[in-house]
Amino acid sequence: MSQNIPFENDLAAAERLKAAYEKMRKEIRKIIVGQDRVVEELLVGIFARGHCLLIGVPGLAKTLLIRTLAQTLSLTFSRIQFTPDLMPSDITGTEVIQDDKSSGERVLRFIKGPIFANVLLADEINRTPPKTQAALLEAMQELQVTAGGKKHVLDPPFFVLATQNPIEQEGTYPLPEAQLDRFMFNILVSYPTEVEELEIMKVTTAPTDTKVEPVLGGAEILALQEIVRRVPIADHVIQYAMRLARQTRIHASGPVPEFIREWVAWGAGPRASQYLILGAKARAVLNGRFFASTDDIRAVAKPVLRHRIITNFSAEAEGVTPDKIIDKLIEVTPASESQGQPGAAIPQVLGPAGPQ
Repeated sequence: MSQNIPFENDLAAAERLKAAYEKMRKEIRKIIVGQDRVVEELLVGIFARGHCLLIGVPGLAKTLLIRTLAQTLSLTFSRIQFTPDLMPSDITGTEVIQDDKSSGERVLRFIKGPIFANVLLADEINRTPPKTQAALLEAMQELQVTAGGKKHVLDPPFFVLATQNPIEQEGTYPLPEAQLDRFMFNILVSYPTEVEELEIMKVTTAPTDTKVEPVLGGAEILALQEIVRRVPIADHVIQYAMRLARQTRIHASGPVPEFIREWVAWGAGPRASQYLILGAKARAVLNGRFFASTDDIRAVAKPVLRHRIITNFSAEAEGVTPDKIIDKLIEVTPASESQGQPGAAIPQVLGPAGPQ
């Protein structure tokens, strides 16, 4: 085991992760009513070392949820309100000329922007043009910012948790596919149920002084992320994840379902397979199991694939959404699994570091 993992063994660390997960959910419930699926997907993404994009109409507490989640982590937090006039330097930082008192010469000094935080809330990310959105690309992939030819490394852990209003609303810009692919999960935030909305009305219109307690620090999160990557996964589970992703590619060799050819313009790339596997590992250990199954793959299929499947005109005309395509894909893709049996881990599939 790596020396930087402060646990006696992986099983003990897995128990620690499950306990931290339950405590974080409990703290979040102090503020957020319902949205259990959204909370689970967010936490799976964080422990799998991924970035998350939350999509929903205004007023569904997307920003409040991310802020509350950040409060459960002893990490630096920064919020950027994306607007049409936001510039890339407003995110990454800028170089300014200052006088060097020791030499009397003028020198360039880099002033760090709000991206230099552990948790970055990119609020309403689709309200700024693609040029400004692209300022996040290097940070999300390489965990660094380049300014004036110099690289400035971000302190790990680093998460971008972005919110987005639906594209059809006025004053929004579609996110470029390259930007979307950097997000591990695309999480849909739906309206609350009638019972949940009644509880929201009671809680938010009465005096309250609820405080959220931090659960994990940066070193613990980094250690637990390593544990997630060591969760065993069998060959057939990896192959199942690959089949789901590969069958969305109408231009690739191999069998492709007819409905994919009919409705899909462009399918998911290899990063989707990686994130399916990492998401399945994280979900398994958060639920107290130290091996990933095809059930875990299916559970994370929609948030991983829905923003990586580009539908064509026929699908749009027929009202076919990526979620419907994923449901049908899961239905027609067999999974030959011996339930409950852990398989051997195969790290070479993901590589030494996996996707960022």
